[in-house]
Amino acid sequence: MSSDEEVHQEVFEATVSGASETFPMQCSALRKNGHVVLKGRPCKIVDMSTSKTGKHGHAKVNLVGIDIFTGRKYEDMSPSTHNMDVPNVLRNEYVVLNVEDGFLSLMTTSGETKDDVKVPEGELGEQIQGMFDDGKEIVVTVIKALGEEAAISVKEAPK
Repeated sequence: MSSDEEVHQEVFEATVSGASETFPMQCSALRKNGHVVLKGRPCKIVDMSTSKTGKHGHAKVNLVGIDIFTGRKYEDMSPSTHNMDVPNVLRNEYVVLNVEDGFLSLMTTSGETKDDVKVPEGELGEQIQGMFDDGKEIVVTVIKALGEEAAISVKEAPK
């Protein structure tokens, strides 16, 4: 392989590894309750409106989204013909093995342990801790997008 080919190979590998985080979608194809990246954050679209075409002929889409991890509200405007990044949001369920030092110890479907998901703050965190302390076998739903993960719900494991 020549050094030119090696450089292209490195660039290609770098793009492939980061490519799974988001994918482009034309702004006019986005829908309410779908996901979009606003101000660098993965958001669920809660409102969108399209303005009429202006003197330059582009309709603008006004997007309002809620950050799927923090609950913060973000707004953005984009021409309807432009592409926007849509985050790949993965949703997985894990059995809770332990709750310790503010982190959940989870079992993956392949039987490995996963110890890097924080106990959520507020009511959900208290609910997880309470159910775990009561000796219940529980399952948490974890969402992952743009390299971040968070537990979003908990339920008792089916017997």
